[in-house]
Amino acid sequence: MANEEKQAPKPIAVDESKAVSCYANFCRVTGSPEELIVDFGMNSQPMGTNDKPVEIQQRIVLNFYTAKRLLHALHISVQRHEEVFGQIETDIQKRVVHREGEPTT
Repeated sequence: MANEEKQAPKPIAVDESKAVSCYANFCRVTGSPEELIVDFGMNSQPMGTNDKPVEIQQRIVLNFYTAKRLLHALHISVQRHEEVFGQIETDIQKRVVHREGEPTT
């Protein structure tokens, strides 16, 4: 046993040649007891009422084990980003800059 050394796991090979990229400013999470459904789309009116429905462009279905690994990976990534660039404010009303002389609503 002394001669046996623990080896680090080899990274998983990933083929990205068929990956499709898209942009989303909207996501919705729904699911069942067995899986989570994450929908991504574009909200053309993020700052007000939208007469047009949000068009869902991508849907990812995950089991809860994969969802938990994704949650952890996203948490670490956002945490690292905020350490470098500062806190991300998700409340859009707190990010709005009001100009002097303009009425505030």
